[in-house]
Amino acid sequence: MTLPSGFQLPVFLHEQMRRDIAFFHPRSIDPAGGFFHYFNDDGSIYDASSRHLVNSARMVFCYALAFRLDGKEEYRDAARHGLRFLEEKHKQPEYGGYAWVLENGTPIDRTQHCYGLAFVLLAHAHALKIGIAEAATGLRTTFALMERVFWSEADGLYADEATPDGVVSPYRGQNANMHSCEALIAAFEATGDKVYLHRAELLANNITNRQAALCDGWIWEHYDADWRVDWEYNRHDSSNMFRPWGYQPGHMTEWSKLLLLLDRHSAQLQHDSDWLVVRAQALFDVTMPLAWDAQHGGLVYGLAPDGTACDDDKYFWVQAESLATAALLAQRTGNPEYWDWYNKLWQYSADHLIDQQRGGWYRILHRDNQRYGPEKPPHGKTDFYHPMGAYLESLYAVDCALA
Repeated sequence: MTLPSGFQLPVFLHEQMRRDIAFFHPRSIDPAGGFFHYFNDDGSIYDASSRHLVNSARMVFCYALAFRLDGKEEYRDAARHGLRFLEEKHKQPEYGGYAWVLENGTPIDRTQHCYGLAFVLLAHAHALKIGIAEAATGLRTTFALMERVFWSEADGLYADEATPDGVVSPYRGQNANMHSCEALIAAFEATGDKVYLHRAELLANNITNRQAALCDGWIWEHYDADWRVDWEYNRHDSSNMFRPWGYQPGHMTEWSKLLLLLDRHSAQLQHDSDWLVVRAQALFDVTMPLAWDAQHGGLVYGLAPDGTACDDDKYFWVQAESLATAALLAQRTGNPEYWDWYNKLWQYSADHLIDQQRGGWYRILHRDNQRYGPEKPPHGKTDFYHPMGAYLESLYAVDCALA
């Protein structure tokens, strides 16, 4: 097979990965523990004291992928360094959970978030994949914590938020379940234990089929304690970092990606898996025409229930997740139209979001592709989890296509 663009060449994807790694390494490593999170576009640190659980865990993932790319022991050491910080600083022995935010190593927000635990699980799974044996214990205990605090057998989904002593809030969200699904797939791949895979399959089915059926096939973000759609939650906050109002095009395509990852393991799933690829296509196909900005390019951040943009900013992660999904769909279905979307998203990202001189991706742009400054916190470059994951899955797709 002859691939139609340079964006689909493994050498291009490897080069992009290395450029992103070079921006963050070694400046992201705090010798006192963990990683610095908040960088200006030029790589200077603007907040050296704050640590967020999500970023702390994501950086372990990034360094694990860096090690898989080049096999440099310094990358595996960095992943181990990050795991140690999660277990020694974020983890709170008195209740077994992980502090959401630290300031100078001291917890200032100890709220338990399933979303955060999903990334802790993901970090341990990818660390285990690269031979960090001690990650096996953290993987098991994190899953057990998610089960104990957040799992509902009746709903077949995880709750979202709890106090340190385990009192669960009535809010329910799809986002925590989406990233739990991702982490559970990684946990299965790291351990071979089908418990993780079967739980991931259940989450995927319940969100992308059962819950989506409440919204004409689209995936809404917010629900009440009985998993009924909450159309008003954060009604006036469409740019909220973790719980934005509106349909999220990036989450629609991200779920499409996860369905395709499950499809790879279809022989070991509990149920008929034919629906996985069909549903993955449906989610992607309905999202892209509505979310694509025909005037300025790129995918908008949020769509209102009537299909209009409720937040027309351009976020780096939305483009990265969507291009990876397009590649996987192209490889799995053989439909060249998905390669067209892949190339279109790459061209937009290369023109506007990727820092071609210094490496890394700009986090957010105005609709007309002008960059935000410090008025849109956290500004600058905070981590490279989404691009690294996109490179990994794009490489899988192009390698299969070239085989």
